[in-house]
Amino acid sequence: MGFLDGVWKRNSEISNNYDLDLLDEVSTRDYLKKIALETNINFIGRTISQCEFRIMQDKKRIKNDWDYLLNVRPNTDQSSADFWQRFVYRLIDDNEVLVILTDDNNLLIADSYYREEFAVYPDIFKDVVVKNYRFTRSFRMDEVIYLTYNNEKLSQFLNSAFEDYSDLFTRMMESQKLSNQVRGVVSLDATQSLDEGNMAKLQKFIDKLFTAFKKNAVALVPKLKGFEYTEVNDGSNNGKSVDELTKLKRDLTNDVANILGIPNSLIHGDMAEYETAIKAYIKFCAAPLIKKIKDELNAKIIEKSEYLKGKRIEVRGVAELNPLEVAVAVDKLVGSGTFSGNDIRFMLGYERVENPALDEYVLTKNYERASKGGEEENA
Repeated sequence: MGFLDGVWKRNSEISNNYDLDLLDEVSTRDYLKKIALETNINFIGRTISQCEFRIMQDKKRIKNDWDYLLNVRPNTDQSSADFWQRFVYRLIDDNEVLVILTDDNNLLIADSYYREEFAVYPDIFKDVVVKNYRFTRSFRMDEVIYLTYNNEKLSQFLNSAFEDYSDLFTRMMESQKLSNQVRGVVSLDATQSLDEGNMAKLQKFIDKLFTAFKKNAVALVPKLKGFEYTEVNDGSNNGKSVDELTKLKRDLTNDVANILGIPNSLIHGDMAEYETAIKAYIKFCAAPLIKKIKDELNAKIIEKSEYLKGKRIEVRGVAELNPLEVAVAVDKLVGSGTFSGNDIRFMLGYERVENPALDEYVLTKNYERASKGGEEENA
């Protein structure tokens, strides 16, 4: 112990390390949350950005300023695709979204606001901020487009269970780093004098040695008399790989997708059972969200009197089927007299056309009832 005591006293750098806490705090992997959210929310956002919003009157499309705002240019800085993708991201990420209409007819997504709620009067939104600009006026509920996602499961998961994923991922990463860490033992000739000057030089050499091994794939170091470096490999890797880390990130993304109703195969681009997955996605994820948006637009843009007279806002472009894939079914629907040609066009997402023949209901011979004439002849 006498020699070691001398070493600690002469080498202040090593002596200071004696007081360090050797347990590092586990860092938070915020990018895990970002990956899971960005992957899933942007997937839904890209879907909604493909929608076309149609103002209909008696089953005929009409063009007005709202048609331009919703489908072409909601404001001076965004296209409709960018606007709706950000709209969906804000709705799911914040569990709510507020859109205001300015005096110069720009639809803007609010970054922050204060909602003052009332029991029998419309709620009021105050201190609305868009891009660091604070509106001095207030907005009533019937003047804005306001949606809530109402998905408490997603909020609870991100606020609690994500911490466990983060801790687990961090420990797995640290374990992976340690299992591949280069370790070495430095032996010194104790018979040599280790005064303060020699110890400083030795420490500097060890630092250079460590840096060379850390930063370079191939490192050559001189062999010094009285100084020996031996590399130690504890073999703790045991076949571990980054596949475990990748699987953990994939599981986190899958959990968020399950909450949002997105089939896991679509998120990861798996083509197996693609048709089944896309139908499930449209039915249980995209269609309910489109219905929520459509109801809010009809309530805020269309007056009650106009709505009762047949004016509507329809959302097309996502849930409709490919006409080539359902051609046989279409033939049966028209031939049985159940739907007209214009009815079929509407169901497939196309506009009705001014053709009287497409408004007629026809019945082919295959669906006609048996004639009584045969019975009379037999009589």
